[in-house]
Amino acid sequence: MALHLALFAPQNGWRHFLRSQYADQTFKGLYTWNAFDATLLIPYFAVMIILAIYGIHRYTLVYLYYKHKKDYNPNPPGYFDELPRITVQLPIYNEQFVTERLIEAICAMQYPTDKLEIQLLDDSTDETQQVAADIVARYAALGHPIVYMHRTNRHGFKAGALDAGLKVAKGDLIAIFDADFVPPTDWLLKVVHHFTDPAIGMVQTRWTHLNRDYSMLTRIEAILLDGHFVLEHGARARSGDFFNFNGTAGMWRRAAITDAGGWQHDTLTEDTDLSYRSQLAGWKFKYLPEIECPAELPIEMTAFKTQQARWAKGLIQTSIKVLPLIFRSNVPRKIKIEAVYHLTANISYPLMVVMTALLIPSMIVRFYQGWFQMLFIDLPLFTASTLSIAVFYVVSQRELFPKSWLKTFLYLPFLMALGIGLTVTNTKAVMEALFGIKSAFARTPKYSVAKKGEKSKAGKYRKRLLLTPWVELAIGCYFALAIVYTFMNNNFFTAPFLVLFVIGYWYTGLMSLLQGRFERWKSGSTNTDESSPKPFPVGV
Repeated sequence: MALHLALFAPQNGWRHFLRSQYADQTFKGLYTWNAFDATLLIPYFAVMIILAIYGIHRYTLVYLYYKHKKDYNPNPPGYFDELPRITVQLPIYNEQFVTERLIEAICAMQYPTDKLEIQLLDDSTDETQQVAADIVARYAALGHPIVYMHRTNRHGFKAGALDAGLKVAKGDLIAIFDADFVPPTDWLLKVVHHFTDPAIGMVQTRWTHLNRDYSMLTRIEAILLDGHFVLEHGARARSGDFFNFNGTAGMWRRAAITDAGGWQHDTLTEDTDLSYRSQLAGWKFKYLPEIECPAELPIEMTAFKTQQARWAKGLIQTSIKVLPLIFRSNVPRKIKIEAVYHLTANISYPLMVVMTALLIPSMIVRFYQGWFQMLFIDLPLFTASTLSIAVFYVVSQRELFPKSWLKTFLYLPFLMALGIGLTVTNTKAVMEALFGIKSAFARTPKYSVAKKGEKSKAGKYRKRLLLTPWVELAIGCYFALAIVYTFMNNNFFTAPFLVLFVIGYWYTGLMSLLQGRFERWKSGSTNTDESSPKPFPVGV
């Protein structure tokens, strides 16, 4: 408590306090730790070391990607003489703004009609039911093999809908697309022949982004996803490690689903859960980065937070469920190690909270330890944890955009700031997973917005995070205070790093509080009821 109060005391007051704590040994360069220092710094450095270990793993993924880059063969092992029957599943829930775009794209896909079945799996509870049913009826009347399936309950959420559709599906292969995806017309024909290898259980294709340039937020989201699809999937798939189906833009062999025990809904990432169980059952997965499948990115901060929190919670739930199975299996040790890194990576968010709480006290103590500790302790930890993020995403952009990748450096500060700003919501999600707290599958709302300046209908599905944004703003103020402290002590090296924390927390907090309000102010609308807008008309 004394140290906490000293921070807010006048400049001479807190300096006198610290001098009284460390006496002459500090200023003679003979500093030694005492019990007070250890209480603060040991937990702080323990957290930093764990974060650094995950950072080193990012370097490892980059290394594995380049090591096995030439091992990849994009060509299928053969070609079917007679194409197999495919069932395309389209799970939707309250998606009235993107449903028609989805169905139009699916019905335009090139594949023999007698070998194709399309299931619209609708769990909607709003106007989407009628909108979707009308669209399906229209395309069915035109001769497309599409059926409408609506459940009266959401048991199992998306996993439950997929399982219900699978029970009546006619296809040996199952392609899955979420509502916001727009697959190209030749997607099925490009993917299907990879299943001529009887060992292949699932093929995943790469997500691209319809509205990448819509805003700064969507640009950063695109870079984050590019890192996952280029380096994570690329490194794991080509080096023989397990990797996951991403819930959409992929095709399954039906037997690979049933052999693994089918779709299960005890985690929020049912796709990753099934992926690991299927690979443990002996099925091989293949990743095809050259086959693109565009989708819409969340355009609002709360929607993005909801998506990230669901993924964070779901992966921790999956790690609790699946890692014991992996440890008891006979798969190679390197697969087990990679599975731990993959499924537990989001534990870094609670660790960030601990680091946040200890940052200012540890800064005060370490101010009198000199540059030796900063050079030989802080710099390696910084290089392992923070610099690895920059390397990871710059490399992914260089692989995708060899002519324009240098502009990625302009987005890196904002990318790292946004990642920091997600700490509060993702920590809550991770802790819920660790303590076994169940929650519903919170979908990410999409509005068929692709170009900058297009007006969205976000008010229809917009939700507010009532307390979280204020917590984020308060933490941002905490780090702003830390910046003031660094300048008071001429510690300018640390300030830019702390600025990222301030920007991250303030950006996520303010964007969550203000989303949608500018549209109402601009239009002069005084209607604050966003829960009952007029239905969006879809022509038939």
